[in-house]
Amino acid sequence: MRKLLTDAARTLAPPRGDRHGPLPPLLLTLTVVTGLVDAVSYLALGHVFVANMTGNVVFLGFALAGAPNLSAFASVVALLVFLLGALGGGRLGTRFAAHRGHLLRTATAVQTVLVAVTVLVTAVNDGRVTTGVQYTLIVCLGLGMGLQNAVARRLGVPDLTTTVLTLTLTGLAADSTPAGGAAPRPGRRILSVLAMLLGAFVGAELLLHGHLVLALSLALLLLALTSAVTHRLSGADAAWARPPS
Repeated sequence: MRKLLTDAARTLAPPRGDRHGPLPPLLLTLTVVTGLVDAVSYLALGHVFVANMTGNVVFLGFALAGAPNLSAFASVVALLVFLLGALGGGRLGTRFAAHRGHLLRTATAVQTVLVAVTVLVTAVNDGRVTTGVQYTLIVCLGLGMGLQNAVARRLGVPDLTTTVLTLTLTGLAADSTPAGGAAPRPGRRILSVLAMLLGAFVGAELLLHGHLVLALSLALLLLALTSAVTHRLSGADAAWARPPS
């Protein structure tokens, strides 16, 4: 495990003078996590999102209108716990305002604990999603995604919000050369989309074959690695860890 962390840290070590250092690949990893957990929430928890709050608001409207197979209560719970997670992320952002590395390390450590709870609960229930399991997962995953979204916002790396892609896709098209723009960071924007797609694809593949615990365990592994690698790279003198100007 130590060798794995060392190799990962070397791979992500920032070039000298890089403003954001290892933050882009670390946030892309969290984007994969988002795809995984939204696959879990939509496919296994009753057509609700824990990261995509735009979708939840729309689902809530559908449910209130009487659309079948949707739960207004589940959507409201997901929205509320996401807001609580974002509140916690905002408080962490204030506490670690001077060091982005410590902020990301702490946030992903908290997320790791939350997802570990979901793995434990689903494993104890042999992957069966009872009402208790459903809402335990919605609460834990929603808190984690709200926290992640708030922290990514505070980190200030352009085009890497980790939980939403609407503005990323808009920028990719609106700022492109055919649109008369300068096409800034097209590679990062495309990678962000592909990371979300990868997480959703892998999550759906696992869930459609009955591997809910494995899907959550993969998210847990990615979060734990992100936290550990961030810890190894975020020394007190790391230039990239300073808040963006």
